[in-house]
Amino acid sequence: METIKSINQTDTKQRMLSNTLIVFMVAMVLANIASEMYITMLPLYMRYLGADVAQIGMFFTISQIIPLVLQVLGGWVSDTIGRLRSVALGSLIGLGTFISPIFIPTWQWLYLTESLNAMTRSLVGPSFGAFIAEETSEEYRSRVYGITDTIYTVVTVIGPPLAGWLADTYGFRVMLAVAAAIYVCATIIRVILARITATQHSEIKQERLSLKSLKFNFKTIYGLAVAGGVLTWLLLTDGVRDIAFSLSFRLMPVYLEDIAGLNLQQIGWLTSFFGIAMMVTTIPAGWFADKFSERAAIALGFVLEFVALVLMINVETFIGFVVAWVIFGVGVGLLSPAYQSLLSKVLPEKLLGTGFGLIHASLGIFSLPAPAIGSFLWKSISPQAPFYITAIFALITVIPAWLKFKLNAHDLERAARANGNDQGGVD
Repeated sequence: METIKSINQTDTKQRMLSNTLIVFMVAMVLANIASEMYITMLPLYMRYLGADVAQIGMFFTISQIIPLVLQVLGGWVSDTIGRLRSVALGSLIGLGTFISPIFIPTWQWLYLTESLNAMTRSLVGPSFGAFIAEETSEEYRSRVYGITDTIYTVVTVIGPPLAGWLADTYGFRVMLAVAAAIYVCATIIRVILARITATQHSEIKQERLSLKSLKFNFKTIYGLAVAGGVLTWLLLTDGVRDIAFSLSFRLMPVYLEDIAGLNLQQIGWLTSFFGIAMMVTTIPAGWFADKFSERAAIALGFVLEFVALVLMINVETFIGFVVAWVIFGVGVGLLSPAYQSLLSKVLPEKLLGTGFGLIHASLGIFSLPAPAIGSFLWKSISPQAPFYITAIFALITVIPAWLKFKLNAHDLERAARANGNDQGGVD
């Protein structure tokens, strides 16, 4: 108990990884191992329960509606009650997400599961990036994001192959039961961490959730989003990319099984190879972004994603798919720390949760019909059609990333003014 109580007794600004952040990441690893197990096999579990490709595409389209509203609300909750309390609350709701699929008789019940999952993601997701930004100094923030991404990426090495092996050997419901047990452990850690932190910082006055604070947060972030700076281009570029990737990636497990002829364990291992490649890339990628520029790392990552997608469409052997997934992992590993660092710098610190939530929500708005369109392209043209479109847009977005993802004095001034303005939005 003494070890746990000492979590917050280190100056978080003086270390690359504070004790609090380390415990936070342990819980994140457990929660996301469970999440990867669930997400990786979800389309195939739906097939097992009787859904066809069109129904799977429509399911993922409809299931994105709830997060559109909840992501920004979740960010506001995080800004108001605190990052760790928001994460703990989301985790408690998430217990229903992981336990309910074990017992459902038909795939339609997964709509309820995904509704709970949307609430969980909305409370946890915006708090994740915001908490890391608050725990680190700006001069090495990309490196810290790289380190935390590396730790986080262990979930893609463990979760998918474990899910594939369990589903192949014991069935989907046993796999889901194991995922639920892992998530329970993560929830316990998160709740304890939130309680200890609240006790040690009891002198800090907690804000109340109110319509006034919600309106202020929205007005401020909206002003930054339409100001024409880096945040505007981040939103536009990511919107285009999310549409393109949502066309195809929800159907990826079905493509790998039906078209590529891979079995469940091979599909799981592909995600693991992706995770390993990303894991060995993120720390040097964070150093690269801090040393040179975030935009260079992001643009190079976009190029590698394009190469990986073109290769994936044209290979026929498992080894070929492994190579494609490794390249894709390196690409994501390059851009992820830089992207998160850049975003944290253009957002006011006290509104990081709302800002991260807005990014996720806006992407969902842009890509809402994409999975259904991807299913239509699959059936009407070819299974490869949605993946070709994704590859093309991965390459096109290199241009705005290189030209527009440059921080200037105006971007920093807007964020600073918003952070110090308690009365209104950004002009």
